[in-house]
Amino acid sequence: MSDEFVTKSVVSVSDMARMVGLSRARFYQLVKAGTFPSPDTEPATGRPFYSQDKQQVCLDVRRRNWGNDGKPDLFHPRARDFGTGKGKPPKPKPEPKHNKDVSALLDGLNALGFTTATAAQVQQVIDELYPNGTGGMDQGEVLRAVFLEIRRRNSGGSVGR
Repeated sequence: MSDEFVTKSVVSVSDMARMVGLSRARFYQLVKAGTFPSPDTEPATGRPFYSQDKQQVCLDVRRRNWGNDGKPDLFHPRARDFGTGKGKPPKPKPEPKHNKDVSALLDGLNALGFTTATAAQVQQVIDELYPNGTGGMDQGEVLRAVFLEIRRRNSGGSVGR
């Protein structure tokens, strides 16, 4: 791993964590545990940094999987470094379950000149008017009831009631 990075004279803790392939939080945990050496601090600002010597120590610890504290340690790469795949594909959204007669009812409403009705509106009206379904019913009567209900809902007189 030390061949992959060119050390600089000093690097920040975030850069050092990136160089060893760990998140900054996990790197800090391992510093606290003694696996990696502690950073030096700039006397004027108190900002932590890694000198070139300590960078090499950190890279060797990572390469050998043997901590600075003399204990073996297995490192896991950062979550976004796992493979090149894009993860699981998103689940397809389920298609809305429409009554199989909805398209026939929409066609009937369009034939009556009622072109503003949507499949969702028709399905909602069917579900409300016929909670047990429309099976075995005369489709003309169902069309009439759906037409009247949608027209009633869309009429200007029902606003504010």
